[in-house]
Amino acid sequence: MKNLLNIINIVLCVWLSFGCTDGAQKRKSGEVSFHRIHASSLFPSSSSSCVLSPRASNTKSSLHVVHRHGPCSSLNSKKTKTSPNHDDILRLDQARVNSIHSKLSKKPTARDRVSQIQSTDLEARDGNTLGLGNYIVTVGIGTPKHDLSLVFDTGSDLTWTQCQPCGRNGTCYPQEEPIFNPSSSTSYSNISCSSRFCDSLTSQGHYKNCSASNCIYGVFYGDSSFTEGFLAKEKFTLNSDVFHNVNFGCGENNQGLFYGAAGLLGLGRGTFSFPSQTAMTYNNVFSYCLPSSPDYTGHLTFGSSGGLSTSVKYTPVSKVRDSASFYGLDIVGITVAGKELEIPVTVFSTAGAIIDSGTVITRLPPKAYVALRTAFKENMENYTSTMGHSILDTCYNFTGLESVEIPKVSLSFRGGADVEVDSKGILYVFDVSEVCLAFAGNGNDDDVAIFGNVQQKTLQVVYDGAGGRVGFAPDGCM
Repeated sequence: MKNLLNIINIVLCVWLSFGCTDGAQKRKSGEVSFHRIHASSLFPSSSSSCVLSPRASNTKSSLHVVHRHGPCSSLNSKKTKTSPNHDDILRLDQARVNSIHSKLSKKPTARDRVSQIQSTDLEARDGNTLGLGNYIVTVGIGTPKHDLSLVFDTGSDLTWTQCQPCGRNGTCYPQEEPIFNPSSSTSYSNISCSSRFCDSLTSQGHYKNCSASNCIYGVFYGDSSFTEGFLAKEKFTLNSDVFHNVNFGCGENNQGLFYGAAGLLGLGRGTFSFPSQTAMTYNNVFSYCLPSSPDYTGHLTFGSSGGLSTSVKYTPVSKVRDSASFYGLDIVGITVAGKELEIPVTVFSTAGAIIDSGTVITRLPPKAYVALRTAFKENMENYTSTMGHSILDTCYNFTGLESVEIPKVSLSFRGGADVEVDSKGILYVFDVSEVCLAFAGNGNDDDVAIFGNVQQKTLQVVYDGAGGRVGFAPDGCM
């Protein structure tokens, strides 16, 4: 019996030792709580080739999502090629965030509303946001169909494109494709100034006016960009799906940092948004995947017939103060390297959060960001830290390193949706000597948090308007 007990003890000790050693080896190699990545994979490829998303290629209601400044983009001709540098990107991103915070915190007075309606000067206004708009899709507009590259934006409702003639002074910015000419389309019609759609412009924060009984719209963005023109109806074509009488803006007076795109596809929650207007066909459901790098395309898919992942985890859409356009989320926790951070839930609930395809860097409440930054630094102590850059304050020098291990980061949302950020969504790369944590803190506790597009890379993000929920699944571009 004694010998039998000794044998059992030896076997038990060996088994326990193996388990502990295996766990230690996994932690050391980065298989459990860390991403082990080749340093070279952090940087853009020098190749001019483009890899197309199979999902967008094989699904009729899918469009290829393209990073506007990569080899997959049609906006890279000499005519419109003016790529922003990193400082521009982060500056414009902060302008967008400031505008979102202003819209969601400021309650306009009656005087403000009258001023917005009556004023015709095209100054920047709070209440609408643009930023940089990294990602574009190609949509057919008019009869015959005119293919146009549009920035898609979940934080905007009104879809618009530049139209001929371009104002009295020719105020259209350069775009890649020929500017849409409504007089050459047999399906185009202006919307009457007495239409309920025209009346609803002001309730959604836009400018409204009338010209010979036709409805005039104006959208003014937080970075001094704007579009102004006729509110109209037109035929829109998405591959083989055709939609008649879609409300959109035909802009004859436009300025801004659109870098060659012909306009904007509004994917917000409001009545003017494209998902709302096509709800009879797509049931107000769409999904997208933002590619891991500009060398690849992702997809924007309308409806659920394109095949939603079976691993999608949903969180309910929450109300975002007085806005009907943004998709609100309830963040309940953050995990770094497998360890949940000790952040009171009230830190997140005080400000609330939204998901936004147009914001680049995720913004967190100050206390939540400090907790994330502290945990990240603790797990990166073996790497050489450097000075921060712009809004990013946690940076490292990877010069001479063949591979690096970075801690995994996950965000938890109400309803049990735990979303692990892809390795490409954790770092923002300036160059090999300056690689930064791609999160930033808000200035105030009551500023809304924003789940930005860097952190959304490679995820399938599902917007189920009918079900009032947003979902996430890994490997969404495959």
